[in-house]
Amino acid sequence: MSGSPIKILIAGGGVGALEAVLALRKLAEERVDLTLVCPDDEFRYRPASVAVPFDRGEVYRFPIGDIAAEVGADWRRDVIAAVDTAAHRATLGSGESLDYDAAVFAVGARRLPVLKGAIPFRGEEDVPAMRQLVADLRNGRFSSVVFALPRGASWSLPLYELALMTAGTVTADRPHGLELALVTPEDRPLAQFGGEVSTAVAGLLEDSGIVLHTGTYPVGVYGSSLMLMPPQTIAADRVVCMPAARGIPIPGLPSDQDGFLPTDLYGRVAGAAGIYAVGDITNHPIKQGGVAAQQADVVAQLLARQAGAPLDDPAPHRPALRGLLLTAGRPRYLVAEPAGGRGETAEVSDQPLWWPGGKIAARHLGGYLIRAGHDG
Repeated sequence: MSGSPIKILIAGGGVGALEAVLALRKLAEERVDLTLVCPDDEFRYRPASVAVPFDRGEVYRFPIGDIAAEVGADWRRDVIAAVDTAAHRATLGSGESLDYDAAVFAVGARRLPVLKGAIPFRGEEDVPAMRQLVADLRNGRFSSVVFALPRGASWSLPLYELALMTAGTVTADRPHGLELALVTPEDRPLAQFGGEVSTAVAGLLEDSGIVLHTGTYPVGVYGSSLMLMPPQTIAADRVVCMPAARGIPIPGLPSDQDGFLPTDLYGRVAGAAGIYAVGDITNHPIKQGGVAAQQADVVAQLLARQAGAPLDDPAPHRPALRGLLLTAGRPRYLVAEPAGGRGETAEVSDQPLWWPGGKIAARHLGGYLIRAGHDG
């Protein structure tokens, strides 16, 4: 693939796609022609949406066209309708066809409510419902609220943020007898991090008056009660529940039963030559922006080397978790390099543990956001 510039198609407009675009231009320079296909005209800083109901943050927006222009990428405001992997050709929703040498899919996943009767929190679209809940708690309308993590959830940190910020926001006005609880199938809080992080978060929940129920998950809301498995019932005038992630099947590409693209540790999609995937669309169990950026960096280094850049072969992707936990007080910076899912190297601090220290830990996109006037 060395010689003339290779054509790389990147589908998506989130963290994984933009990290791939920026990394490829940085690593491969003019050895690649980049085309970005995305239906949105803005990149939205979605992880900050948890703070919006509490007036502690906002979802910043960055024009996709500006990002594409900075790296000299051709931007098509469109979607991928189908892929012919044998011909190395993608058909867009508009009917246009694009040939590629390699294609990187970072189109994200759907977020679906899984608990009828609960308030889902998928991001910006659920901010009004969450804001109303906070107002109702301040006015003493409810006596019990449960924050529930469903079985199989791919990223639990936002639920802990919602619980902690709710507790801190209503503390001063908290009516006598208000009960707050958090239900999780995890064996300890934020088990994906584990270690010191789980211990610290357990302490934050206790200090905030939030009762923790581990090893259990929600199955139904009945009046003012929440049914759990293993079978038990707890009081819940209102329930806030995280959504489930589902893939977005793309005609011509293989997918598992949940619509996710099966990838190896280098982002290569099984059975589809020249196709790579990063982020939430993959079958990786952790759906988080920082992980998507790490996957994108591996794919970018692999493709840049194939394009002729003087680089070593990339190491296979091993997730290093970076999470900024928002609370009613100081945020906590969380890091872990999970070993067997136990997070033995977990660390927590009230000082930044990565650069630039924002909600999105991404080597190239983080720098772009700094230059664009937002530090995360």
